[in-house]
Amino acid sequence: MRHAYKWLGLWAVVAVTACGTNPVTKKTEFQFVSQAQEISIGTQNYSPARQSQGGDYVIDPDLTAYVQSVGKRLAVVSDRPDLPYEFVVLNDSVPNAWAMPGGKIAFNRGLLYELNSEAELAAVMGHEIVHAAARHGAKSMERGILLQGAMIAVGIGAQNSNYGNLIVGGAQLGAQLATSKYGRDAELESDLYGMQYMKKAGYDPTAAVTLQETFVRLSEGKQSDFITGLFASHPPSQERVDANKETLAKLGAGGEWGKETYAQKVGKVKATRAAYKAYDDALVALKKGDTATATKLVNQAIAGEPREARFQELLGDIALTQKKPQEALSYYDKAIKMQPDYFKPHIQSGIALFNMGKKAEAEPFLERANALLPTAPGHALLGQIAEGRGQTDVALKHYQTAAGSDSDIGKEAYARAVRIDLPRNPARYIQSGPVADNNGAVYAAVQNGTNVPIGRVQVRMIKYDAKTGRPIAQSRPMIINGVAPGKRSQVAVGETVKTQQELQLYKVVVDAAELAQ
Repeated sequence: MRHAYKWLGLWAVVAVTACGTNPVTKKTEFQFVSQAQEISIGTQNYSPARQSQGGDYVIDPDLTAYVQSVGKRLAVVSDRPDLPYEFVVLNDSVPNAWAMPGGKIAFNRGLLYELNSEAELAAVMGHEIVHAAARHGAKSMERGILLQGAMIAVGIGAQNSNYGNLIVGGAQLGAQLATSKYGRDAELESDLYGMQYMKKAGYDPTAAVTLQETFVRLSEGKQSDFITGLFASHPPSQERVDANKETLAKLGAGGEWGKETYAQKVGKVKATRAAYKAYDDALVALKKGDTATATKLVNQAIAGEPREARFQELLGDIALTQKKPQEALSYYDKAIKMQPDYFKPHIQSGIALFNMGKKAEAEPFLERANALLPTAPGHALLGQIAEGRGQTDVALKHYQTAAGSDSDIGKEAYARAVRIDLPRNPARYIQSGPVADNNGAVYAAVQNGTNVPIGRVQVRMIKYDAKTGRPIAQSRPMIINGVAPGKRSQVAVGETVKTQQELQLYKVVVDAAELAQ
């Protein structure tokens, strides 16, 4: 009971210090993430998240300016107009949009294809602004803090690339935030207040009803692009349609639709839709190993939109698959000149040069790629370059960063890190402790917690006084030979115990270890 009261008292303190009022719903809620933290999280993760999902669509700056103007028109009438809102168009064919804490919002090129008016754009944009204004992303993080004691960032699948599970470091959080799936209540809240923002900004909120009805029909028809995009993170439902109709009845229909303006502003990107469809099909063909079809399709894409850097980059990927690294580099160079601030042609150039043995030339490409989006390949190869120069501490840092990726490259980087660091810090990788058999004979046991085989481990056994807790005896150094990855080995100490309490008076210290030859 004393412990129960202790935790209740602590919880009361947390409840008092963490309570706040939601700026949109005006309801009292737990708030562990402050507005300053929201803004900081969004600012730090906005760029890596965009990098991981195709990068910014830069060919038509007027289109981005148009989307930004609609976003700003809604943001200024929102419940949090003081947030540093930003709006970008991403170069991704999957129909989707997302919002990060602090008002950082992205709108995929693929979703623009599916809308038919500025009011529909405002309906989606208003919905995303509410996610930011109502702290939905922050609340998801707070639930993680409350339930787990820490926020766990996991790598997600980057659209149109094979780099999804290779994202490392802080960029993993950005990728996670960009693909968060909100619950039913958050979606209904975003619809409700988003329609209110539409009305205040002068748009007809009817568009939010008709658009949601369209989404329901598309979801029933199992439209694959929508299922992997907007429907995955913002699932439509008849409940949302009905709720929007109720909101519309209260707000009243009427306002701007902007169909002609939308058609004019989005006309250029819609005119190149076939080119991007050919590119997306080429990606599928290359994944299947059909380089001939992939080449044919990407050349069709280039004919339809010769300014697109992604198309040149894909020709580079095809050449790299065909083991033509010099040819691949020429395509990557074109892609970089077209769009210098997208990570993939940089990392691919670094990989091609590294595999050609031109490690010094590869280094600046890998460093630039990591500055844009840190990945396991980028850090792993930089680690190998540093290790080759004898810069083991630099190499270790790169390997440890790459090891944060749940991938084969991450596992190999971890093994390389262990080979460098285990002889210096054996206890960091080898768990140790006393064990006793059925006869009470005491053994010093070690567990290899790595994916690398260990050859020799030197240990000592220390015995402590039961009353004072001070060490009273110490064994000579003992050697344990051969510990396989994930396995345990032991050596007899020459002591016996009768109880577990006696065994707890022993401690095993790992003094040194060598990797298996």
